[in-house]
Amino acid sequence: MPLRVLGIDPGLRCTGYGLIDFAGSKIRVIQYGAIRTNADNPFPRRIQTVYDDISEVIQQYEPDEFAIEEAFYSKNAKTALQLGHVRGVAMLAAMHYTLPVTEYSAKKIKMAITGRGGATKEQVQFMVKNMLGLSEPPTPLDASDALACALCHQQQLQLKIQ
Repeated sequence: MPLRVLGIDPGLRCTGYGLIDFAGSKIRVIQYGAIRTNADNPFPRRIQTVYDDISEVIQQYEPDEFAIEEAFYSKNAKTALQLGHVRGVAMLAAMHYTLPVTEYSAKKIKMAITGRGGATKEQVQFMVKNMLGLSEPPTPLDASDALACALCHQQQLQLKIQ
C-alpha cells in the first residue's frame, strides 16, 4: 500500500503544497498547488486562510505524513515572525488530523533534490519535474518547492526502511 506525503512550502502570500504517493521506488504525484492569501485582509484572516485550506487538502487527500520547510533566517524580523505564524498554523492543521510532522531545512531539501544545497528555485523545479516524470514543470515555484519537500521526506523514509 502506498504511503502518501504532503509537502508544504510556507509563505504568507503563497503557501505551496504537494502530495505524492510512493511504494518502494515508485512515486506518483497526486496533487499540487498554492494557497494564496489576500494582502488586503488583516493578518489573522490570512493565516486562517492557510489553516483552512491546508485542512481542506488534508481532508480531501488523506496524507499519511506531513513535511514542511523550516523557517529561513530573514534580516527582516517582521517577515520572519509572520512566516513563523504561517508555519505554526500549517503544523497545527497537520496535528489536528494526527499527522506526523517532519521539518526540513531549505538546504537539506535542495541537496536531496539537486545535489546542491545552494540550488535555485528553478533548478529545484527542473529536477522535481524530471524526478516525477511530469510533462510540464510544476507551477508556481512554491508548489514545486512543496513537492521537493515531499520528495525529500520520501527519501528520508526510504533510508529508514533500508
